[in-house]
Amino acid sequence: MNQILVTKKLYITPELKRKKKIYKIEFFLSVFLVCVLVSAYIYAEYDRNKSEQVSQEILANLDIPEDTTVAKNNVLVVVLDEQQQQPETATPQIAQATQKTTTGYQYATVATINIPKINVTYPVIDGPTDSAEETEELLKISPTRFWGPEPNEVGNFCIVGHNYRNSRFFSKVPNLIEGDTIEITDLSGRTIYYKVYTKYQVDPTDVSCTSQLTNGRKEITLITCTDDSKYRVVVKAREIK
Repeated sequence: MNQILVTKKLYITPELKRKKKIYKIEFFLSVFLVCVLVSAYIYAEYDRNKSEQVSQEILANLDIPEDTTVAKNNVLVVVLDEQQQQPETATPQIAQATQKTTTGYQYATVATINIPKINVTYPVIDGPTDSAEETEELLKISPTRFWGPEPNEVGNFCIVGHNYRNSRFFSKVPNLIEGDTIEITDLSGRTIYYKVYTKYQVDPTDVSCTSQLTNGRKEITLITCTDDSKYRVVVKAREIK
C-alpha cells in the first residue's frame, strides 16, 4: 500500500510576525536587564570589599597605646614641683592623622569597636561637620560616630553603621541580645566594656535613642538598618563596673 506524505505549508500571518517581533524584543530586554543586574551586584560587592579593606587598613595603621591600669581605671596622678601639688587624670590622647575619602570628605579615627560575639572589629571614624552628606560618605568606609560625647566618657556615645546583609560592618548587630558585651577603645588606649541592656526598632526619623540623659553613666548606642531598610535597629549598652 502506497503512503502519501503530505506537507502542510505554514502560512505566516502579519499578526504572527508581530508577536514574534515582540517576543524577540522582550527576550533581548530580559537578557540586557539580567546583565545590568549582575553587573550592578558585582560592582556593589567590589565596592563593599574595597570599603572593608580601607576600614581594616585604618585599623591596622592606628597609633593607639596599649591599655594600662592607669588608663583603664582613670587613676589620678599627683604631679609634684617646688610650688604646688596638682592632681591630673592620666588619659593621654593620641591624635590620629586626618584622612580624606575619594570624594574629598575629611575624617579621623576617634575609637575602635570590638564585638566578640559577632566577630566585629572596626575603627570608629568621625568628620568635622557632621552633615548628612559627610556622614553618608563616611559610612561607606567604616562605622561612624553619629552623636554624643567623646568615646568612653559620661553620656551616650552613638555609632551608626551599614547593614549589608552579610558579615561586614554592622550587618550582624541585629543579632545581639541582652547581656552581650561590646568593647570600646579610645585614643588613650583605654578599653571599657559595655553590656547590652535593650534592643528595639524605630522609624528612620526617630532619633530619641541619641538622648544624652544617662544619669551620669557611660553608655553606647549602635544604630543600623533592618534587612529591608524600612526601620532602624537600635542596640543600647551600659558600662560594666
